[in-house]
Amino acid sequence: KVGFLPQDIIFDPNIFAVATGIEEHNNYAVDFIEATRWITKNLPHAQVSGGVSNVSFSFRGNNTVREAIHSVFLYHAIRAGMSMGIVNAGQLAVYDDLPEKLKTAVEDVILNRDANATEKLLEVADEFRGDGKQKTEENLEWRDWPVNKRLAHALVKGITAFILEDTELARQAAKRPIEVIEGPLMDGMNVVGDLFGDGKMFLPQVVKSARVMKQAVAYLLPYIEAEKDDSVSRSNGKILMATVKGDVHDIGKNIVGVVLQCNNFEIIDLGVMVPCEKILKTAKEENVDIIGLSGLITPSLDEMVHVAKEMQRLDFHLPLMIGGATTSKAHTAVKIEPGYSNDVTTYVTDASRSVGVASTLVNSALKDGFVKERREEYEQIRIRNKNRRAKAALLSYRDACANQFKAKWADYTPVKPTFLGVRQFNDYPLEELVDYIDWTPFFITWELSGKYPKIFQDKVIGQQARDLFDDAKAMLRKILKEKSLTARGVIGFWPANQVNNDDIEVYTDESRSKVLATLHHLRQQSPQRDNRPNYSLADFIAPKSSGITDYIGGFAVTTGLGAEQICKEYERQHDDYNSIMVKALADRLAEAFAERMHERARKEFWGYAADEHYSNQELIKEAYKGIRPAPGYPACPDHTEKATLFELLDAENNTGISLTDSFAMLPAAAVSGWYFSHPESRYFNVGKINRDQVESQSERKGQPVSELERWLSPNLGY
Repeated sequence: KVGFLPQDIIFDPNIFAVATGIEEHNNYAVDFIEATRWITKNLPHAQVSGGVSNVSFSFRGNNTVREAIHSVFLYHAIRAGMSMGIVNAGQLAVYDDLPEKLKTAVEDVILNRDANATEKLLEVADEFRGDGKQKTEENLEWRDWPVNKRLAHALVKGITAFILEDTELARQAAKRPIEVIEGPLMDGMNVVGDLFGDGKMFLPQVVKSARVMKQAVAYLLPYIEAEKDDSVSRSNGKILMATVKGDVHDIGKNIVGVVLQCNNFEIIDLGVMVPCEKILKTAKEENVDIIGLSGLITPSLDEMVHVAKEMQRLDFHLPLMIGGATTSKAHTAVKIEPGYSNDVTTYVTDASRSVGVASTLVNSALKDGFVKERREEYEQIRIRNKNRRAKAALLSYRDACANQFKAKWADYTPVKPTFLGVRQFNDYPLEELVDYIDWTPFFITWELSGKYPKIFQDKVIGQQARDLFDDAKAMLRKILKEKSLTARGVIGFWPANQVNNDDIEVYTDESRSKVLATLHHLRQQSPQRDNRPNYSLADFIAPKSSGITDYIGGFAVTTGLGAEQICKEYERQHDDYNSIMVKALADRLAEAFAERMHERARKEFWGYAADEHYSNQELIKEAYKGIRPAPGYPACPDHTEKATLFELLDAENNTGISLTDSFAMLPAAAVSGWYFSHPESRYFNVGKINRDQVESQSERKGQPVSELERWLSPNLGY
């Protein structure tokens, strides 16, 4: 016995090309599918993987046919038990959307059910070169359909142009206004939910559909209330959602809420920075079926643990859904679930999964099986985590410091910035930032995965990405024209030197006689490969003992001033799509502002790269010298260091950005961090640290070990 858990074993039966013209190859796809079926039956819990692109190799050059082959192959292989695969998911056709002629020909090849299948597919293939589709012009023929059918169509297509007049016509034709909601509107939303669940509709389309639904319902509500009728269509369940205390990020939560509403769940959204007491009090008052917690910054993880423990202490018996950028299945299993045993705690990866999970949790026939499966899975995760931690031998803090990065300071003279102290930037021109936007994360926000601009050529999501981008550019033009968002920023430079291995002293002036502040950084303690050093950000500042005069910079920028007001106005108009769009664009503009100010710092204000010339793509790839790490991120995971940064910059007065108790920035569309100029400075992940480093940090920082452990919880290796 080797000691491997069966679910940690991955079998990879070979996938070979079919339709090669060689008869012996015709059954290769069937062979993989049958092998997968045998493994699934006889070796339970083991995973089955495969390199999917191999199967279509004989049709290289015809991407449309290759993607169809991948889609059909996966359709059958997954049903046989295939659980993992190497495939470009962004270029994967939807099985049900394949042209029938192509799908039949491909299926004959994959399942080897026709001796002439290869020849027939070759005949069909020429018809599907290029994008394999015929473009259809938009028309208004649907306006001649019966009104109920028009309503359903408008919902599925996200068309608001005629929704109020069609809703009124439907109301006049119905016996009671509630019937319009329970009939054509819910019929349309059911179609939307099914299409989204099946991967045939994408998130931006769903949010547009929700906008149509909300505007129609808002129109009908006064008529329903006039009847004094409380019998609004029965929902699938009531879900309370909140971004936990200290955290201000809510784009992901809002998207999940919209998607759940599209599937007939009633959502109570408490917003951001919601304390535990309010979450649990509202849950009881509203008699909700599920509580959903969201968070983006790492301190939110501890707050979620607190909420779970309070639910246990107060004897709640409700499912708890966990989501957000810093959350994970592992954290949910190891930290959150053990504190709450009255009901299930489950991690939800994204909006597309939330509907299936929520629907299962409110279905008594399905819930028990789901709970049993989830608890068994999380117990296995805890066992694996414990075993990994037992095997992970971290270096002592002393040995990690001995292996620190040592720059050749004797061969390097730090450049002095053009000014010392801080400089404020009020009402920075947004027009200057547009060209610095990195659009790839914008599409990820909307759950469209692919790099910009290649995403527009994607066979599956390309058109949807293009439509979303057009809407974004239109909104951006509107923001610029109306000046509805305000950009403010502050940057600063100070004399600085490294002390105590991992600290940086910041001085008031060039005399370096008075310490203005001390920055405390963390060092990697994991053993490094290939004689690599154990990095700390302090390594990139010249040691005080060297006598070299070095400097450090800092910045804080926001483009979120005014965003809340715009979003509230859109929400008042029942327009979640544009509300989310504004938040997503404000985030992108804030990152663009940070990129632009870093460029100006390198070229103008610090001037150590005055001759630098990079394209936006090169800036995104960080081709330049120097770094701008942010507190709370992998190289600088201690969020509390943000307080020192804000004091040095007087950031709240100079930018309007404030910090929450958990050191999240408000407005949410804000970026802050440090500037390092050393040419060998680089980003890295501190990773796990041991108690000896925490104790050293405690002594140097003057904070109790227990307090540091709370803030550094995700990094603790003990």
